[in-house]
Amino acid sequence: MKLSNKGRYAVRALFDIAFYNDGGPTQVKDIAERQSIPPRFLEQIFQDLKRAGIVGSKRGPQGGYSLARRAVDVRLGDVVRALEGPITLGEREPGGRRPGPTDSRRVTESVFRDLSSKVEACFDAVTVADLCERAEDLGLRRPGTQRHVYVI
Repeated sequence: MKLSNKGRYAVRALFDIAFYNDGGPTQVKDIAERQSIPPRFLEQIFQDLKRAGIVGSKRGPQGGYSLARRAVDVRLGDVVRALEGPITLGEREPGGRRPGPTDSRRVTESVFRDLSSKVEACFDAVTVADLCERAEDLGLRRPGTQRHVYVI
């Protein structure tokens, strides 16, 4: 499994909305600039996230994209599944099991299914709120929380 740029950009964009605008409406141009994401690609990503119910949108000068749920309720697994489909390490067989020599393949596919479940659980264990907390732990400051030191 490899997370595409689309998935990575989506996570960064949702983090941006939650961290820099407290989940409220944020314009694409601002997110694109802060996160170095091409604005047109970001629009496409937001359309997928909107269809999945992860973000909402509001038109107008005070509009933009916002989180449709609280940051603590948006799991990275939800984001990845919305953009990439199921989180899986094994092959997807459309017709089910094939007879004969593929029986030995069932053993390895069984292991990959188990591993896929564990990877999916890891993605589901992290929320957008967790990303914001990590950012603060790493020293990033939210707007309005900058401390000024005055020396006389």
